[in-house]
Amino acid sequence: MPRYRFPILLVLAAALALTDAVMPATAGEIAAIASRQRHEKKVFTDTEIVEGFFKTAFGAEYHLAGRVDRIRKYDSPVRVFADGTRADRKAQLAKVIADIGAKVRHLDIAMTDKNETANVLVKLVRDHDLYPTIASFYGSERAREIKSSLDPQCLSGFRKNESYEIQHSDVILTVDNGDFVFLDCAYEELLQALGPINDTSSVPWTMFNDSVSMGFFDVYDQYILNLLYDPRIKAGMTVQEVRTVLPDVLADVRAWVKQVNHLPE
Repeated sequence: MPRYRFPILLVLAAALALTDAVMPATAGEIAAIASRQRHEKKVFTDTEIVEGFFKTAFGAEYHLAGRVDRIRKYDSPVRVFADGTRADRKAQLAKVIADIGAKVRHLDIAMTDKNETANVLVKLVRDHDLYPTIASFYGSERAREIKSSLDPQCLSGFRKNESYEIQHSDVILTVDNGDFVFLDCAYEELLQALGPINDTSSVPWTMFNDSVSMGFFDVYDQYILNLLYDPRIKAGMTVQEVRTVLPDVLADVRAWVKQVNHLPE
């Protein structure tokens, strides 16, 4: 049973069900990720990066209470606990967390083997247990609303304090829908659980677009997360406050993303 129950869930994000969601894991699914990586767009203008940042870091795809016009992020180390019985999925999740930690410069994120020390709980469930698990977190009525409005394949939400600092996140991932679905959901939901929880259909390069499936941490979303977790971008900032510091932050983030991905000049 989940350790945390939230009387009010502030924001939720979901990855929509994929058409091949009932397929077992195959080598072809991993090959599909490799193919996406080979054809990934890696060069973006400042305008393209800034547009995606503002569209995902502000707002929320689905929210129940509280303002969504402020920056939301962790202001403390992030520790992730995996609750489930599938050792293979836990190992994949650990690799996802390590990858995120290596590519987001100012984010301290790691796995923990103790639920009580975690501020991110990842619940690993079978597909037929997805909605019962959502109901156990948020109640039956809310689960029905989520199903009818989002029809998710996986889900994440977080609780923030009055300063818009995220205090705790919950992520629900299904383990029996194949490697591609698991990895695609794991990256999207974990990253959204860190703050950029608003999905957008107008930015074609981000995994926070319901029509885009990645299965890996792409360069464009590395820009978004590195902007968000730069120390000059603070929880509670408004759009205008972010705009005043963004030029200097973006220059530094560009240099970091270029370095960590070995991008050409």
